[in-house]
Amino acid sequence: MSSAISTDVLIVGAGVAGLWLNARLRRLGYSTVLVENASLGGGQSLKSQGIIHGGAKYALHGALTGASEAIADMPRRWREALAGSGELDLSGVQVLSQAHYLWSPGTLAGNLTSFFASKAVRGRVDQVKGSDLPPALQDKAFKGKVYRLAELVVDTPSVIQCLAQLGGDGLLAGESVEPLRENGELAGLRVDGREIRARRVVLSAGAGTAALLQQLRVDQPAMQRRPLHMVIAKGATLKPLYAHCLGGGTKPRITVTTHPARDGQWVWYLGGDIAEADGVARTPEQQIATARNELGQLLPWVDLSQVRWATLRVDRAEPAQSGLVRPDNAFLAEQGALLVGWPTKLALAPDFSDRVIASLDRDGIKPGQHPSLPPLPRPPLGQAPWEQLLP
Repeated sequence: MSSAISTDVLIVGAGVAGLWLNARLRRLGYSTVLVENASLGGGQSLKSQGIIHGGAKYALHGALTGASEAIADMPRRWREALAGSGELDLSGVQVLSQAHYLWSPGTLAGNLTSFFASKAVRGRVDQVKGSDLPPALQDKAFKGKVYRLAELVVDTPSVIQCLAQLGGDGLLAGESVEPLRENGELAGLRVDGREIRARRVVLSAGAGTAALLQQLRVDQPAMQRRPLHMVIAKGATLKPLYAHCLGGGTKPRITVTTHPARDGQWVWYLGGDIAEADGVARTPEQQIATARNELGQLLPWVDLSQVRWATLRVDRAEPAQSGLVRPDNAFLAEQGALLVGWPTKLALAPDFSDRVIASLDRDGIKPGQHPSLPPLPRPPLGQAPWEQLLP
């Protein structure tokens, strides 16, 4: 039997939210253990597009929503961390693009101009032309308009790696999780038979949180899944593009981010409306055909003849909302020593950690004295999906 461990905070789930929280707590002097049953970042985090949203795409009605206001400060906080001067030192993270863009085909250019003249987004965007356009749009055939958003795109594998380094000796590979109770109250968890006593237990396992709640015999909070059917394209003819292409509705017609593969080629990772309801209902073959058609219409100058394709189904895990709507903020529910939450979006990981730290402060949970951790089996780093699907 492995020896028991005592710590201040025990976190289950090592995606960006759990890793960010773990690193912040350690920087504040707390003792932590972070448990992961698979690979670091291997759930939702590495399947995200890496966009640190500031909320502009949520304002497509011409008015800011609760979601866009809540997320507006996230790019600043991430930029400070990436510069090494923020709440964490993420200066080792690769930034793929210092900006994300909104792009409209020529037919929508007039609507886009009036939208960006509105009070909703004034001062948050700038129009770009000519050599300032994203490389994939620098073609004489391009007739649309492009606006630069004050948002950035990060390489999620390097985010996970950097946050894992900040986790020090507290990362634990563990599959079996059982509640550890004393006098009817949660006192920690048994992880693969090892007792880990903690003053607070935080569940941040994304889609895995539903199963953890069942194991802990806890009914609330309930979780919802909002599925996506993403498309991956890889080829030598693809050039960097980080943009939402606007259609006629309130969601981007297609969202493109570009990622470097290990073999030196570029990968386009496609989300947006194409990946949502209709896309979820399509077979992989149908989804790839739809994506080829969309890109052929929007970017006819790009040679797709030698591009390789794959699709990826992703479940976005969130607290249950009426009508499956998207939550506005990171979410945290508290039940005694158990804290359960979802960041709801990569960019909101700092907001999630704020909520946990505020709960600790309110309850007077200060860093304690604990024995040094024994050597722990460490979870492996996860791989980007394109490295697995299109090696």
